[in-house]
Amino acid sequence: MISEPLTAHGGLLSRLDPRMRLAAAIGFSVTAAVLTHIPAALAALACGLLLLALSGLSLPPVLKRLLLVNGFVAFLWLFLPFSTPGEPLWSLGPLAATRQGLAMALLVTLKANAILLAFMALASAMDVPAVSRALSGLGLPRNLAQLVAFSYRYLFVLGEEYHRLRTAAAVRGFRPRTDLHTYRTYAHLLGMVLVRSLDRSERVYQAMLCRGFDGVFRGLDSPRPGQADAAFGLLVLVAVTTMLYMDLA
Repeated sequence: MISEPLTAHGGLLSRLDPRMRLAAAIGFSVTAAVLTHIPAALAALACGLLLLALSGLSLPPVLKRLLLVNGFVAFLWLFLPFSTPGEPLWSLGPLAATRQGLAMALLVTLKANAILLAFMALASAMDVPAVSRALSGLGLPRNLAQLVAFSYRYLFVLGEEYHRLRTAAAVRGFRPRTDLHTYRTYAHLLGMVLVRSLDRSERVYQAMLCRGFDGVFRGLDSPRPGQADAAFGLLVLVAVTTMLYMDLA
């Protein structure tokens, strides 16, 4: 069973064309990533929070992902203040924390959270078929767009297959250790997963051909950009232009 806890259907952003949402997410994220000053990064974070409010996403899964990402970002606060040259603020033994290092850590934190919020609000709230169609609509080759959908769908299936094989090995008395037998057993497990995945892919392909698949996924609806999409695209363009102006000024 595939779980998509971030998929939302009640927010204002869910009414927009998926292509517009994905293009806006990519454009906003690229702009936020190149910012070099804290005021502009704060503006990007404010835009990310606004998008999140308009998305209608449930807060618990959003906070969980924010906590996970900021757990990695927290490591930067342990190294950047002490490894960036500049004006010392305080010292810890032979290490000195600099004002420039703290500013760099804060800048990275703001940009990372802004990008994550924007992507959760705009892209992560779409289901995988919608993302695949949006990528195809933005010019990605059709085969690559379909590969995204298939990879997401069957990655879970392969994971379940691997867990079944591990359970079967444990029932037969296998206990992992740091020896040659353990390495050989894991190699056999991975080999069996590969063989079964190839067999499953062939069966799925034959089943799709039997159902008339001709290489094109056809949805029940074909959304077309409207006035709301144009207005949203204009607002995003104004926002990213403002952020760049603040950063350059």
